Amino acid sequence: MLVRLLYASRAVDVSPAALDSILSTGRAHNTSSGITGILCYGGGMFLQALEGGRMAVNTLYGHILRDPRHKDVVLLHYEEILERRFGGWTMGQVNLNKLNASTVLKYSERPELDPYSVSGKVSLALLEELMATAAIVGRS
Repeated sequence: MLVRLLYASRAVDVSPAALDSILSTGRAHNTSSGITGILCYGGGMFLQALEGGRMAVNTLYGHILRDPRHKDVVLLHYEEILERRFGGWTMGQVNLNKLNASTVLKYSERPELDPYSVSGKVSLALLEELMATAAIVGRS
């Protein structure tokens, strides 16, 4: 049973070292758990999609809820899926600060990432556009 989970959180520490720590931890853990996904960050916020087995994704989300590097963790979208959309990345990444503001503005009231003010489906549509326009980088 495959699922997709989308959540938002705020970073406790916005330093590059803290972001690198989150990405490297995710990549190391996700490979062995069969989890794929992407992490968007910008303005001190994270938007992350996780895909994989139901138990593995839910277990990881539980860890994220307790992770002191995240605060204000909110579940935006959860669904059973037939196939992965973000299967090419153990944890791909997108720095929204480097995107054309019109891409983010297409899905929100302002050109800044604020997943707390839009629906989960809107956030998922943004991630899909970022994938389609090759804005996602990172090791697979």
